[in-house]
Parts: sequence; C-alpha cells; structure tokens
Amino acid sequence: MTPRLAETNCEACRSGAPTLTESKIARLQPQVPDWSVVERNGIKRIERDFKFKNFAEALAFTNRVGGIAEEESHHPAILTEWGSVRVAWWTHKIKGLHQNDFIMAAKTDREYRGMAQGSGKAGRDGQSRTQAVFQKKGVFVS
Repeated sequence: MTPRLAETNCEACRSGAPTLTESKIARLQPQVPDWSVVERNGIKRIERDFKFKNFAEALAFTNRVGGIAEEESHHPAILTEWGSVRVAWWTHKIKGLHQNDFIMAAKTDREYRGMAQGSGKAGRDGQSRTQAVFQKKGVFVS
C-alpha cells in the first residue's frame, strides 16, 4: 500500500529534474482535493486558501506552515491576511510541480485540521514543534 502523502518526507530534487506529467498530477490531486492546480508566470503550482476567525489565527497557521517547510527544506509562497492564508507550493528548482509539492500540501492540510481540532500534532504540540524547528535554525520566535 502506498503511504499517505502527509506521512511521506520530501526527497531532494535536483535542477533539471522533470516536472510532473498531467497523468501523475491527476493521480496525486485526489489526495489533496481542496488544492487547485494553477499556472502563474508560466509555472504550474498548487494553491489553497484557508479561512480563520481573525488575524492571530491566520498568523499562527502561517508560522506552523513555516515550521513544516523548514523541517522538509521545501518552502511555499504564503500570503497572510486578516482571516485568511493562501499557500502555494511548487518546486523552484524545476519551475513546476514535483511530488514534494503534493506531500507538502497534504502536510499543510494536516496542520489546518489540527488547528481546527485544537489537538494532535498541529494543536498545542504543533506550536512547540514549530518553535523548536526555528530555534534549531537560529531564528527567534516567542
């Protein structure tokens, strides 16, 4: 059985690696159904908007996404606004989509579900984990 995307780690991607084919995207997309494949500036990426009650919740989620990005060394574009966060994943080295982007989308969804439930990896422990990741990198977080 194939492991769930959220339980998979990103693999190192080299410059010049092929982007995902349409058929591979079609196989991965159902595992992250709330994400849309879009093309911006000629580069395919996956995006999702997340809704929150206020800016503080949106910012906390942004920091958690930043934590998993640091853990996996794969970084999204994030737009944080009052009550919403847009996250976009694509692989910069290859200027397109790689399986890592779908892995990170699934991990992002897990963080969102954890915040909504207020428990589990992304609940209270999620904040501590995020702080630990940033502190390990020498970044101050309070």
